[in-house]
Amino acid sequence: MSKTSQQNTTTDASGVSVIHTQAHSSGLQQVPQLVPVSPGGGGKAVPPSKQGKKNSFVDRNSDEYRQRRERNNMAVKKSRLKSKQKAQDTLQRVNQLKEENERLEAKIKLLTKELSVLKDLFLEHAHNFADNVQPVGTETTTTNPENSGP
Repeated sequence: MSKTSQQNTTTDASGVSVIHTQAHSSGLQQVPQLVPVSPGGGGKAVPPSKQGKKNSFVDRNSDEYRQRRERNNMAVKKSRLKSKQKAQDTLQRVNQLKEENERLEAKIKLLTKELSVLKDLFLEHAHNFADNVQPVGTETTTTNPENSGP
């Protein structure tokens, strides 16, 4: 069973290209794609949400504009405070980790010294033990003067 597909591309006035694909026994599908607005293709693609805002006139004295600006200013302040707090938290965490690292390094030095001392004690004890133990087969015989014959 082979599928046949056909594509038709149309571009509307806003620069959005819509590809119509017709597959075997199915209807048309619309797939919007952003394409450059300029015919030379050197410009950036403009998303549909930003296209209508370029030509709209904004009255800077209106109440709506002032409210939007106030909300935006508050959002910016909140964002900057949040960013500053995050930076402070990160710095505090870095300092905590540095202190913990110093403590752990000091503990490593102490434990290394302790290990060295214990190794030396063990080796000294092992050496002394080896000196006191005689190899098998070189046993010394003791004579008992009471058991000696006439």
